[in-house]
Amino acid sequence: MRPTDPTPRGPAPQGARHRHRTPPAPEIGHGHGHGPAAPAGGRVRVAIAALLVPAVLATVVGLLLLYPFGDRAEPAAGADSLPQVSGHVNAAAEADCEEGGGDKGCIALTVVLSDGPLPGLSIVTLVSKVRGVAAYQAGDDVVLVRDGEDPADPEAYSVIDFQRDIPLLVLALVFAAAVVALGRWRGLAALVGLGFTGVVVVVFVLPAILAGRDPLAVAVVGSCAIMFGVLYLTHGLSARTSTAVLGTLLSLVLIGVLGTVFAAAARLTGLDEDTASLSNALGTGIDGRGLVLAGLVIGALGALDDVTVTQTSAVWELHRADPRLRAGALFGAAMRIGRDHVASAVNTLVLAYTGAALPLLLLFSVAERGLADTLTAQVIATEVIRTLVGSVGLVAAVPLTTALAVAVVTRGGNPVPGTRVGRA
Repeated sequence: MRPTDPTPRGPAPQGARHRHRTPPAPEIGHGHGHGPAAPAGGRVRVAIAALLVPAVLATVVGLLLLYPFGDRAEPAAGADSLPQVSGHVNAAAEADCEEGGGDKGCIALTVVLSDGPLPGLSIVTLVSKVRGVAAYQAGDDVVLVRDGEDPADPEAYSVIDFQRDIPLLVLALVFAAAVVALGRWRGLAALVGLGFTGVVVVVFVLPAILAGRDPLAVAVVGSCAIMFGVLYLTHGLSARTSTAVLGTLLSLVLIGVLGTVFAAAARLTGLDEDTASLSNALGTGIDGRGLVLAGLVIGALGALDDVTVTQTSAVWELHRADPRLRAGALFGAAMRIGRDHVASAVNTLVLAYTGAALPLLLLFSVAERGLADTLTAQVIATEVIRTLVGSVGLVAAVPLTTALAVAVVTRGGNPVPGTRVGRA
C-alpha cells in the first residue's frame, strides 16, 4: 500500500503544465524490477572469491615450499667478496703505471678513508686512464676494496667505483614527494606497495634462486605474491581490484606458457657472462633458461598491472557515467580506450628492452653483422623473445580484463550515480 501524498493535486499553474519531471534516482535492491540486483552481486562476489582464494592459497603454499629455510647458498671457495670502504679523493696527479716506465698512463689518487678499520687514514693508489682520460679527480667520493689482512697497508687498497648513495637518496625522495603530491593517500599506498615488492624480491625471490630452486617457479610465485599485495594495498579490497587481479593472473599464465614454449623452440640457454660469474661464485650450476623466463615474468608484471587496472577502472567509470549501457556497448567503449593504451604500452616495452640492449646493438653494428644475424644471436634473441612475449601478454590482457570487468559491473548490482550502497 502506497503512502498518501500530502501534496495538493489541483490543476497545474499556467505555464507549468509542460515541464518535464526529473525521475527519482533508482533504488538498488528495492522496488519492482530491482530485486535481482543484490543476489546477482552476491553471485559475482562468490564467483570472484572461488577463483581468487585458491590462487592466494597456492601462492602461500608456493612461498613456503620454495623459501630456503636454513638452506642458504654458500659462496664457493675463493669467491668471498673483498671488504669495501668509503673515501674522499684529496688530490690526483699523473703517474707512471710502473715505476720508471715514463708512460704517464695512470693517475695517483690521494684518498682519505671515511670508514672501515682506520677512518682518517690517507693512502695513495693508482688507477689507469681510460683512453687517456682520468676517471677520478680531486673532490670525488669513491669506494675502495681492501685486498689484504693489514688495514694499514696502503698498497692493499684500490678504487673501484664512485659513491652514489646521496644522489640516489635525493632522487628517491623527489620521486616519493611527487607520487604523494599527485596521488595523496593513494600515492602513499602505492609507495607502500613498492616497498612490498622490494621485500618480496630481496627476501624471497633472490634467496630462493640462489639456493637452487627452479627460477621460473620462484618468479611465478613471487610475482603472484607481489600482484596480490601491491594491487590490494594500492587500490583497496573491492570487486574492481579483484577483477584487475584476475586479469593480471590469467595474463601472467599466458606469458609464462608462451615464454616457456618459445625459449625452448629458440634454444635459449641463458648462459652468458653474468650467469657464468654467478655459477663460479656459487660453485654450482645455474639454470640459465630458467633465469631468462623468470626475468620475463617479473618484467612483464609491472606493465600488466598498469593495463589491467586501467581497463578495469575504465569499465567502472563508463558504467558510472551511463548505467544504461548494455554489456556489448560498454565492452566496445572500454576496448577503444584499451587499444590506445596497449599500443603505447607495447612501444614502451620495445623501447625499454632496446635501451637495455643498446650497447650490444652498437657492438653488433660495429662488427657489421647483418640484421638477421644480429637478431638471432642469443643475447639479442633473448631480448626479442622477452619483448614479443610480453607484448602478446599485454595485448591479450586488454580484452580479457575488459570482458571480466564488464561481466562483473553489469551483473554485480553495482550502484549508479545518486546512490551509495557499499563499495564497488
